[in-house]
Amino acid sequence: MDYESAKEYILAKPEAKELHPSGAELPVFKVCHKLFATLGEEDDVPFVNLKCDPDWAQELRDNYPGIEPGRRMNKVHWNTVLLDGSVPDDLVRELVDHSYQRVIENLPEADQRRLQS
Repeated sequence: MDYESAKEYILAKPEAKELHPSGAELPVFKVCHKLFATLGEEDDVPFVNLKCDPDWAQELRDNYPGIEPGRRMNKVHWNTVLLDGSVPDDLVRELVDHSYQRVIENLPEADQRRLQS
């Protein structure tokens, strides 16, 4: 998956908003004002930062060289997924879904119902 495909998939999530608090080159994505993804590029390699269950996060890091502890994020709860083709597209989509779900699970019940319907 490339940068633009990841961005498109992230923005397809219900009520996902793209913001640029640090400039146009570092978009962040929120739902109900809660961060669930960021996109970036380092050394010409695009990446996405995603929230992840800590146990699964470590398992993913152990099994995919293109998944590492979150860059500029809490290393326990965030993974950086390189968008260089080393991580299968289906897994990238699953990880975006997982990150979004982890965030909405902690929202007020009314917001959860609205977003999951």
